[in-house]
Amino acid sequence: MKDYLFSGNRIFFRIVFLSLFLNCRTSDGQILQDTSTITLIRKGIKCIYSIRLNEAEDILNSLNEKYPGHPATYLYKGIMIYYRNYPLLASSPERKSLEYQLKTSIRLCETQDNWIDDPEKLLIDLSSRGLLLLFYNENGLSSDVIPIVLTSYKGIRKSFQFTSVYPDFSYFTGLYNYYREVYPEHHAVYRAVALLFPPGDSHKGLAELAYCAENAIVLKAEAYSVLSWINQYYEKNYSLALECSKTLNDLYPSNLLFRGEYIKVLVLLKKYDEAELLISSSANDDNRYFQGQLDVFNGLIQEKKYHNYEMAESFYRKGVNIMEQFGSRGKEYKLYGSKGLKRLKDLKSGKQVSRKKRDRDSQDVDVDLLEFN
Repeated sequence: MKDYLFSGNRIFFRIVFLSLFLNCRTSDGQILQDTSTITLIRKGIKCIYSIRLNEAEDILNSLNEKYPGHPATYLYKGIMIYYRNYPLLASSPERKSLEYQLKTSIRLCETQDNWIDDPEKLLIDLSSRGLLLLFYNENGLSSDVIPIVLTSYKGIRKSFQFTSVYPDFSYFTGLYNYYREVYPEHHAVYRAVALLFPPGDSHKGLAELAYCAENAIVLKAEAYSVLSWINQYYEKNYSLALECSKTLNDLYPSNLLFRGEYIKVLVLLKKYDEAELLISSSANDDNRYFQGQLDVFNGLIQEKKYHNYEMAESFYRKGVNIMEQFGSRGKEYKLYGSKGLKRLKDLKSGKQVSRKKRDRDSQDVDVDLLEFN
């Protein structure tokens, strides 16, 4: 299965745990009633998104001193592992550590019978499950995904009770409302499965996600990111997709995940000059996965802007070779590069381009990127 009910771009499962650090009150009256701790955690959030992980580690040590054994600290550590080893693969030695941290967090949350009625525990639990789902889904581990999906639904439905009090819960409900209706429309195989779940409301879901992007304390970035994806692949509102991805890159310019997505949207909209500037400024970033992305972007630009097919082919081959090393995690960009190589091969062989293909090329949007989904 691909993406299941709540994802679509893997965003749903990234750092959702941070929403537990809202200015709300919990039944246990622990971490969220400590003003100094809230301030510390907000700083930690910024460090994680900005990839200042040594600073984030120092903050985690402080949290462990004040709240030893709290499930949030295990979740925080899981996020640290995920970003420190980005992109984390199924074969990575750190996989066991990630799973231990997140499963421990879930176990601690669910110790008491009424845990699901505590907003703090509910958010920690859902978010730990979310990060596990992200990791499993990115790496094509379907057998690990299904049990978590089936046991997470109750908590997702419970989150609807908290939206009027905690803005960040609108992230959960917005995704459910939107994808429950839209995903089966685009993927017919899931229509029967969707009938097992209560109806959603795609318009309401978009409004909830927009509300979260504007008002959330910590899920702002996640809401912008998923809105960018939705507007690219489902709503076809490309100007809004660009606005959302640009916001993320401006807020966190050191975050390679957000920067890669921003460059992709620029290429999608054929804003090649702007994309080239970002690519040029990223030449010294040594993350191999990110460099594979840049090779594919460069191939697209050489092919479609400069019509330099020899150089485009070279970039595509480099990108494909790099992405092969990342298995399921590199599938998306490997496919972009492979499709580019096929186009160039057709040109070399003198294969006639169909009228349909000419019409596609005349569009303002690069459909070769959109069709991956």
